[in-house]
Amino acid sequence: MTLKVLVPRTVPGDLPEPFEGVSFTRYPSRGPIPAEHTDAEGLLVWGSGPEALEGFARQLPRLRWVQTLAAGPDAVLGAGFAPEVLVTSGRGLHDGPVAEHALALTLAAVRRLDRVLEAQAAREWRTRLAREGDPENPRTDPFTLDGARVLIWGFGSIAARLAPLYSALGAEVTGVATTAGERHGYRVVAREDIEAELPRTDVLVMILPSLPSTHHALDARLLALLPPHAWLVNVGRGSTVDEAALDAALREGRLAGAALDVFETEPLPPGSPLWTAPNAILTPHVAGNRPLGWQELFTDNCRRLLAGEPLRNLVER
Repeated sequence: MTLKVLVPRTVPGDLPEPFEGVSFTRYPSRGPIPAEHTDAEGLLVWGSGPEALEGFARQLPRLRWVQTLAAGPDAVLGAGFAPEVLVTSGRGLHDGPVAEHALALTLAAVRRLDRVLEAQAAREWRTRLAREGDPENPRTDPFTLDGARVLIWGFGSIAARLAPLYSALGAEVTGVATTAGERHGYRVVAREDIEAELPRTDVLVMILPSLPSTHHALDARLLALLPPHAWLVNVGRGSTVDEAALDAALREGRLAGAALDVFETEPLPPGSPLWTAPNAILTPHVAGNRPLGWQELFTDNCRRLLAGEPLRNLVER
């Protein structure tokens, strides 16, 4: 018997060659799945929204396994797939691109490229980027990462790629994770000790997954511990930041700025106050838009499923 695995038309790169015992069939990532393919036992997910995923959960009664190429499996876990369906994530596939984007957002923030582009659009030669009425703030004009203190909250595989990039520019990097210790050569503090680190932080980088335990992890109380010159960079999940508290901190000048790639509701609604928040740099969740090396992970998990072996990146449900 052949294991039929559905592969979306949106997946980047070449489709792996089929091998004995497995067949690959293309499907529209936004659904619906053609009736002749609803007997599939495997499903590769990339580029499907919540409604499409919920439809797949209803359409595929024989499904045994879902491989998402997203680093965070929250969309798949919330789609209603049967409890016995195995879910594997794309953890590790986006480490390089997300690290690049986090660094790009950080550099845009510290070098104030938002104000530079504003001046360019106005055809103004501004060597100082402070606006009239801005509070005195050493981070209004460009500053440097050399000697800056960067705190990375969520010190996993992405942080392992990102931290050395900050170090190469002279920053002092500290991580925050569930448990304290040393990881990848960097000092890591436990979550319960973050309060002591925030007041000495110049750039807070969030790379947390979306979990019940991380919902609004950065709330009004913790935001108030950051110094007024600090910047927030979030490339994890939008639900980990209390956006109302963040907007208030930006508008009241209690935080220098925020560079965000992820939001609690996506696409970000036109009425969200973050669109007009002062000193906010927004990108539309594009940090990890290319899962590098997905073919190897995908085919290896296909072979493991056939052989009854443990799957890689298996998500606990």
